[in-house]
Amino acid sequence: MERVPRPQYTREFREHAVQLFLKQKLPIQDAARSLTMSGKTLKNSVGRARRGQLVTPGESRRPVTELEAELSRLKRDLAEERMERDILEKATTYIAKAQLPSTRS
Repeated sequence: MERVPRPQYTREFREHAVQLFLKQKLPIQDAARSLTMSGKTLKNSVGRARRGQLVTPGESRRPVTELEAELSRLKRDLAEERMERDILEKATTYIAKAQLPSTRS
């Protein structure tokens, strides 16, 4: 079964949704249905707006420094090298076993 991707709403859409909800004074489920979004998503957006924290996903992340980017790249490279090493070890073992004389008759 394929997974359906979650929609990503822009900051403007979320602000518009919150304003619409607050002006119309509809229940959250009804307002969300009219905006074709999840009721929980709208509820979270309204709560964040009331606290003054309305942001789009990923926007609250701090920028990655050059050193952190280099560390991330090196960790990825190390993981790839380890995977290649493990594959070579398994291949070497397989070839060595195939070349040994059989002890069974």
